Amino acid sequence: MRVMLIDDSKTMRNIQKSVLKQLGYTELEEACDGQDALSKIGAFQPELILLDWNMPNMDGLTFVKSFRSTNKTTPIIMVTTEAEKSRVIEAIKAGVNNYVVKPFTPDVLSQRIEETLSRCASS
Repeated sequence: MRVMLIDDSKTMRNIQKSVLKQLGYTELEEACDGQDALSKIGAFQPELILLDWNMPNMDGLTFVKSFRSTNKTTPIIMVTTEAEKSRVIEAIKAGVNNYVVKPFTPDVLSQRIEETLSRCASS
């Protein structure tokens, strides 16, 4: 499965990569912000996106709105420090499928990925 990691923190992308590799996901693409992601997404065609909210150039919410205008189905999990309920609701309304608050454990991330993929597969 092709997974795109969009986060301005290289450390956070490395943590996510290590969790994904443990889960058996090896086709990974990284982007440092929303603009970078949009430039790579067409060629990579991800089947799952892990996305940070707060990034320079184009933040996660702007990316979701832009991406969802052409792609309604690829699952997106927002991985962010934004834990406020209103922010979670805003992200879900924009088209995010699930939400992980940083800092997270590998177990939480893998659980959210499995939840999201099974929900998206059954809809």
